[in-house]
Amino acid sequence: MSDQLTRLLAIMATLRDPARGCEWDKVQTFATIAPYTIEEAYEVADAIERQAMDELRGELGDLLFQVVFHARMAEEAGHFAFDDVARAIADKMEARHPHIFGDEGGAMDKARWEDIKEAERQSEGATSALDGVARALPALMRAEKLQKRAARVGFDWPDTTGPKKSLAEELDELDAAETNEERLLEAGDVLFAAVNVVRRYGVDPEQALKATNAKFERRFRAMEAMSAADGADFTSLSLDQQEEYWQRVKRAEVLTGSED
Repeated sequence: MSDQLTRLLAIMATLRDPARGCEWDKVQTFATIAPYTIEEAYEVADAIERQAMDELRGELGDLLFQVVFHARMAEEAGHFAFDDVARAIADKMEARHPHIFGDEGGAMDKARWEDIKEAERQSEGATSALDGVARALPALMRAEKLQKRAARVGFDWPDTTGPKKSLAEELDELDAAETNEERLLEAGDVLFAAVNVVRRYGVDPEQALKATNAKFERRFRAMEAMSAADGADFTSLSLDQQEEYWQRVKRAEVLTGSED
């Protein structure tokens, strides 16, 4: 183990020490720390997207600290320690790459990778094709994973015709919903069906929506700047006037070649 990792584990032990530890760190639990763990993972992804390598170093450290924090709490409760966490992932990676660490030949492709993961789930007592899809995933991402798992056992449309028809039906049902509870459920069905359509086109729904979010934000900010340059208060404009700026921004993107 590296000197710095040993140092980090010792710092965590001190922070959790009942007698001389940090008052905040001592009272934390798995449940209270979990939101921070998720937040740090997103901050890592954000630094990567912005190619901010100096920031990435710090964000990876923050994420590592989360792992150390959870491992320390588990060790205190007698469940496992950090070494067990490291050993478990090392064992898993060797098992998932038999063509590198084992005697099997051949290349690793997606089907083989999924077969290995399925064997792992079976050995862990899985009783459903959907077992192991984390409940804490973002809803859009979880919808795609649930659909992919179902598709692996044959529960999937052969092409995009079925998903598109299903989406149209779900939109009609949302339109017909009469109560807030019905609208909530039908809206969920619409989103789930939309994920299925996008997935059948071979597009990652999470990445697609992420790109559209960025495009909308860029265009909206450009509208605000454009109206301000014209001496207009964007918030006081009518919808038709705002739409006019929206179209101007889109036309400007076409001219500059920045349209997505």
